[in-house]
Amino acid sequence: MKRQLYLLAGLTALGLGAIGVVLPLLPTVPFVILAAFCFARSSPRLEAWLLDHKIFGPHILNWRNNRAITKKGKRAALVAFLASIIIALIFVKMPWNLIPIAAALIGGTWIWTRNEPVSMREAESPTHKE
Repeated sequence: MKRQLYLLAGLTALGLGAIGVVLPLLPTVPFVILAAFCFARSSPRLEAWLLDHKIFGPHILNWRNNRAITKKGKRAALVAFLASIIIALIFVKMPWNLIPIAAALIGGTWIWTRNEPVSMREAESPTHKE
């Protein structure tokens, strides 16, 4: 039963990450990292697929090994958060627009304070420690 719950959570996280590709406030990579966490406990095949993925694999390994986010990833997240703030200011009436603005500011601050990997090659190595 526990394994099925992790599988369901992983598939849900992966689905939310896919939606996050087109919705600015919904991030993609954190959901994919969560999906990898869930798949590690439910489906080794799906976990291996994510870890071997040419786009998401390095980000998952950066996070698992070093709790690190690349500078490029940080910039992309901050641009998405800025887009969310602008959309909220344009389309959402006060005071409700303050919720996505606060979420974007908190999320952006948290992301910006994460470590950066020394290099992608070193971050992919499971023995690399900072």
